[in-house]
Amino acid sequence: MARTASVGDPLERIERLASENAVVIFSISSCCMCHAIKRLFCGMGVNPTVYELDEDPRGKDMEKALMRLLGTSPAVPVVFIGGKLVGAMDRVMASHINGTLVPLLKEAGALWL
Repeated sequence: MARTASVGDPLERIERLASENAVVIFSISSCCMCHAIKRLFCGMGVNPTVYELDEDPRGKDMEKALMRLLGTSPAVPVVFIGGKLVGAMDRVMASHINGTLVPLLKEAGALWL
């Protein structure tokens, strides 16, 4: 048996959702940092797929799984690019500032310019 996780496993669901689109943001609709990260990507011409955990019936479980994955609290925003975890706001902003974010986005097919 390759996978022992149940269908309802929140981490498995996160991984599946994160791999379905070039840029995926797990967010909470009332979170100002989540809003800022969404604006950053939209301002760059990227159209991220956003999952608002407070609007998902299984969102609390996914939020707990993201906290375990990151080892930090709060769990959002969390960004995946090309199915790979980039991290929370601090990691995304550091990547943006040091110039590694755009190449990641191009590699994932989220940016063409």
